[in-house]
Amino acid sequence: MFDVSQYTFVAAFAALALALLMYAVNAIGVRGAARLSLADGGTWSSSSLGSALDSVGRYATILTVNAFIFLTASLSFRAIEAGHGPFSNMYEFSLAFAWSALALYLYFEVQYGMRTLSLLVLPVSVGMMTYATTVPSDIQPLVPALQHNLLLTIHVAVAIIAYGAFATAFGAAVLFLFQRRDSISWLPQSGLLDEIGHKAVMVGFPAMALTIILGAVWADIAWGRYWSWDPKETASLVTWLIYGGYLHARVIRGWRGTRSAGLLILGFGATLFTYYGNLFFGGLHGYG
Repeated sequence: MFDVSQYTFVAAFAALALALLMYAVNAIGVRGAARLSLADGGTWSSSSLGSALDSVGRYATILTVNAFIFLTASLSFRAIEAGHGPFSNMYEFSLAFAWSALALYLYFEVQYGMRTLSLLVLPVSVGMMTYATTVPSDIQPLVPALQHNLLLTIHVAVAIIAYGAFATAFGAAVLFLFQRRDSISWLPQSGLLDEIGHKAVMVGFPAMALTIILGAVWADIAWGRYWSWDPKETASLVTWLIYGGYLHARVIRGWRGTRSAGLLILGFGATLFTYYGNLFFGGLHGYG
C-alpha cells in the first residue's frame, strides 16, 4: 500500500503541474484574445481562438479533477498502510493541505464556472506537494501524544479544511485587487471575487474554531492542560481572530473591497505561519 500511495502521489503531482500550465496558457490566451477583440470591436469568445482556449481550459479542469482523485487515493492508501488518518507528520499534512485547496478550488470552479482562480490557488497545492518531496515520507509509529486516533483524525482534518478554504479566499482577494475597478475584461467581476472570498471564509472560520476546540480537548488528554500558549496554538488563535475580524468588519461595518481583500491576504499569511511555525519555534507540536 505504501508504494501505491507513492505512485499515486507522483501521478497527482504530474497531473496538477500540467493542469496549472494549461490554466496559465488559457488565461494568457484569453487576455490576448480579449485585447484583440476590443481593438477589432468583436467578441473573442465566438472566434476559433476562443473555442481553442476554452478547450485548453476544459482539459486543465479534467487534469485537476484527476490530480484530486490521485491525491485522494494517495492519502487513502497511506492511511490503510499506517492504520490511522494520514495526519501525523509534515509529509502527510502537506498532502492533505494540497488536497483541501484542490477540493475547495474545484467546488468554486464548478459553482461559478471560473478558472482564473486556479492561478492563485493551484500554486498553493503545487507548493505543498513540492515541499512534501523534501521531508521524510516513511511511516513511523505514532508518538504517545498522537495515539488518540479519533481526535487525531478529526482535529487535523478540520484544520486542513480551514487551510484549504483560506487559500481559496486568498486567491480571490489577490484577483480582486487586480480587478477592483472591473476594468479587466478577462478577469471575473470584482463583486463575484468578493463573494467567493467571503464564502470561503464562511467555510474556514468555523472549521478553524473547531480545530482550536478539539485541539484543547486533545491537549488536556495528552498533556494534562487545555491551553499551553504553544506557538502553534497561539498562531491558530491569532489566525482565527483575523478572520473573525474580517467577518465582523464585513457584517457590522459594511467593509467590502480593498480593505476586506487586505484582511484575507493577511489572514492567509497568518495561516502559513500557523502551518510552518512549529518548524521554527518548536513547542509541543514539534513532532509534526
